Amino acid sequence: MRIFDSHFHIIDPRYPLVPNHGFLPEPFTVSDYNKQADWLRIKGGAVVSGSFQAFDQTYLLDTLSVLGKNYVGVTQLPANTKDPEILSLHKAGVRAVRFNVRRGGSEEISKIKEMGARVYDLAGWHVELYIDAKEIDEFLEEVLLSLPKVSIDHLGLSKEGFSTILRLVEKGVRVKATGFGRTNMDIRSALVDVAEINPDALMFGTDLPSTRSPAPFTEEDLHLVTDTFEGELLQKVLYSNALEFYGVNVNV
Repeated sequence: MRIFDSHFHIIDPRYPLVPNHGFLPEPFTVSDYNKQADWLRIKGGAVVSGSFQAFDQTYLLDTLSVLGKNYVGVTQLPANTKDPEILSLHKAGVRAVRFNVRRGGSEEISKIKEMGARVYDLAGWHVELYIDAKEIDEFLEEVLLSLPKVSIDHLGLSKEGFSTILRLVEKGVRVKATGFGRTNMDIRSALVDVAEINPDALMFGTDLPSTRSPAPFTEEDLHLVTDTFEGELLQKVLYSNALEFYGVNVNV
């Protein structure tokens, strides 16, 4: 069983960290991640910048250099970032820009259309969005659908916004099967509903170290996926959907 971890965080105290509403996470280094995820035999993944890292790129560049070519980065950037910096980050393995509506630390959501189009045209990057889907109004939904490539974290978080997630999936938006402990929905039903609309949409991830999650990632989260899907569809959710979306050529 091959796994591409589409969503995890590295928290390295050697690099700048910004308290978020007074919260500063415990360290979770590359070594910590490798130890905690060893049993999964992960073949690659996406390192996602958190609110507490704001616009710092130094931790991410170091992390990607250590993890190697099977891993990519999801960063946070201000809208005035110059093209050469974006291209330099791309060369280092960054493949997406994140808008963290839930926690902050990223650019304002009002800049998503401008930035999303620019980073895609420049480097083929997509936009990742951490938001409670119930906060996606009609205007933002139209903006997201106008962008060439979008994913939404943690199944959109709430059952109240899940109908919006399904509409977006129908139009090509991808969804991370991550952070199950952050949601208030029936996970198995949600996974099935998304996959029935678009079998290419779901991308599994551990969300390690599950910072501030009421229920951190456990083996049961993986079992939820493996008990829900089988065969080719299971491999899509665990591995190939994310591989294709991030444009990763895994070196086994």
